Amino acid sequence: MFRLPFTGKSPGGAQGDTTLISAGTSVEGDITFAGTLELEGRIIGEIRAGADPHAVVRILPGGQVLGNIQAPIVVVNGEVSGNVRSSEHVELAAGAVVHGDVEYSLIEMTRGAQVNGRLIYRAPHAAFSNSVFGATGDEEGANS
Repeated sequence: MFRLPFTGKSPGGAQGDTTLISAGTSVEGDITFAGTLELEGRIIGEIRAGADPHAVVRILPGGQVLGNIQAPIVVVNGEVSGNVRSSEHVELAAGAVVHGDVEYSLIEMTRGAQVNGRLIYRAPHAAFSNSVFGATGDEEGANS
């Protein structure tokens, strides 16, 4: 299994602080963040990394997202009802349940993880295609 050496920093050297949305907390609305976002609670809305090219989203056990996620590094060990877009690395842990498509450059999937959607490979550092995860659900250009 792919593991990063322990350096005392977040994977990818994420800049900024860690934001924790704890169990029992529910947020409605879109979130743009830098650094690391850890979710034990619930988000109803989109999650997007800002300009931080090393931003990390971690959906921890019990965490739930009803909306799309877009970040360089995404780790899921909770539930996502929406599409996951990663420009670098996606890790789907044993407790991951994704109801939507997963777009990735590098993927790590542990036994027990579930994806109810498509796995879409994207070359590293390729620009995201809005047609794959657009609001209209249009799938044209998904493999271009």
